[in-house]
Amino acid sequence: MDKLLQNLCAIHSPSGEEYAMKEFLLKYLHKHKSNWKRQPLIYEGDAFQDCLVLIFGVPRVAAVAHMDTTGFMVRYQDQLVPIGGPTAEGNELITGTDVFGEIECKLQISANNTLHYRFARGIATGTSLVFKSHFKNTSGRIVSPYLDNRIGIYNLLRQAETLENGTLVFSCGEEAGGGSVPFLVRFLYEKYNIQKMLISDVTWATDGVMPGSGVVISRRDRNIPRKSFFDQIVAMAAEDLVNFQIEVEEEGSSDGREIHLSPYPIDWCFIGPPVEDVHSNSEKASISDIMEMMRLYQVLLEKL
Repeated sequence: MDKLLQNLCAIHSPSGEEYAMKEFLLKYLHKHKSNWKRQPLIYEGDAFQDCLVLIFGVPRVAAVAHMDTTGFMVRYQDQLVPIGGPTAEGNELITGTDVFGEIECKLQISANNTLHYRFARGIATGTSLVFKSHFKNTSGRIVSPYLDNRIGIYNLLRQAETLENGTLVFSCGEEAGGGSVPFLVRFLYEKYNIQKMLISDVTWATDGVMPGSGVVISRRDRNIPRKSFFDQIVAMAAEDLVNFQIEVEEEGSSDGREIHLSPYPIDWCFIGPPVEDVHSNSEKASISDIMEMMRLYQVLLEKL
């Protein structure tokens, strides 16, 4: 796996502060897009907040990856409140920046399960902190904070290299309950008549979907995509000999939830690798699953 994924994992981008990721992506696009098969039309700016939409050719399908991560926000004194649903055991290193400078400190969990930081000075209220970046690529797997959802972003950037007709969407706020997908869905449907969307994200490894066994095509989580669309995706994966596994859960969600609840007739399906220890400071993913994910997206964006 190349350096790009490692660079993505190191960007400070908790929910509500995706602007650093957006700036990275814009710089990346302007540096590399001349080498892509087709030049995209780029939508960004105030009307899109910190989101980013790339339109290639005449699009029929959109793939969506959220740019935000979980994290922590400084409350009062040494208190922290979670951003999204981070998983911690205590003593993890967390980092950020406030008006007084850069921060690297330890996360502490009290006896009553409240979150605190330990640092030589007080940290300004409202400052966001995230797990300190560390990235290991060894023995066929990657270990790092925030593979959720840097893998999804990485997938879209790799699709951009060869995509001729399609839409790549970088959304905000997924870990904190969403918010950006409704206006993105409206834009894509009303301007480009997009009626098929793929969720480029990671899912939890369970007893039924395991790292190293292929990319996951989700039959359902809290929401249920339309079976005819799911069956079409499975058939294409099988035809192209993609190594995949099918997920069935009753909990969990993604940007697919907001597509599902929208007033627009858009089919959607979640497709991504299973990851162990999601939302912790040491998420784990199989490189082979990521490669199968990219292979399947290339097929679907071309043929759906």
